[in-house]
Amino acid sequence: MLYRRAGIRHTRYQDERQLWPLPFDRSLIILVGGLLAFAPFYLDRLYLVGYLLPWIIWSTAALGLNFLMGGAGQIHLGYGAVMAIGAYGSVHLVRLGAPFEIAMIAGGVMAAAIGIVFGAAALRVKGLYLAMSTLAMQYIVDFVISHVPAISGGTQAALRVPEVRFLGMKVEGDIPPYIVALVICAIVTSFMLNVRRTSFGRALAAVREKDYAAAVIGVNTFKYKLLAFWVSSFIGGVVGAVLAVCYLRTVSPDQFHLELSIQILAMVIVGGPPEWGTVRCRGDRGRVRQRTPRRARRAGPAHRRAMPPPSTGLRTRRACVGSAGRA
Repeated sequence: MLYRRAGIRHTRYQDERQLWPLPFDRSLIILVGGLLAFAPFYLDRLYLVGYLLPWIIWSTAALGLNFLMGGAGQIHLGYGAVMAIGAYGSVHLVRLGAPFEIAMIAGGVMAAAIGIVFGAAALRVKGLYLAMSTLAMQYIVDFVISHVPAISGGTQAALRVPEVRFLGMKVEGDIPPYIVALVICAIVTSFMLNVRRTSFGRALAAVREKDYAAAVIGVNTFKYKLLAFWVSSFIGGVVGAVLAVCYLRTVSPDQFHLELSIQILAMVIVGGPPEWGTVRCRGDRGRVRQRTPRRARRAGPAHRRAMPPPSTGLRTRRACVGSAGRA
């Protein structure tokens, strides 16, 4: 959001695949991380709990959706339903006595399992039809949660989150929930920064650009799209658990309607989905020049007629920027 690098031409893949290609990136991350880590010591309780804590949770959710939209190029209009599955699954496990760490991971696995079922059916279509398929998931999950008392207790009921501990720390008050949300956000952010440097991230970039072209070069497009749905849904389920335990403290069906999905989608669109591994080239495309041998040019026309016909070559000047995902 602050800037876009331009005019940087790396000559080695090692330079482009660095975690921080620019020194300014490293300095900016250290500055922002330091401000967030020490925020409980200089921010008022109102700003910490009412503004910064939900901002961190929504940012983590946007990162999970951004993995699917910016990484694989697949739209999802039911991300609120994914978060609802993780929230209700983790709260029920915590109420049964499970540790919050296990309940949070289990909520992410539940969301990923249900998300991948809908994703497998939705990936048979593209574009607007894919958006409508994920929108149908939102309404189906909303209906099931609201009308199954074993899950939500009813349309007007709310489940209270019991006291939980995270790595031995009691999650109550103002600062402990903020620390939990910040740790989860840092883990997800680190994953997002590193995954695009892997073969998985480069395969997703190929699928996002042209899925049929990726299939031609040997990329299993359906497999990687399904993996993108799985990872994105898992992150959404974990964020739903963090939202329920650290911020809401009670969960009800009206907290995960379509409005939540639209809000997270708007965050991704306004922030701009990253282009993983794109290669932009500019040059003289298709300029064909006849290369005449030097000794033929020095000789006269008569000698040039005795020489074999000049070879034809394609000379293309390219200046490529951002080849991180180039296979």
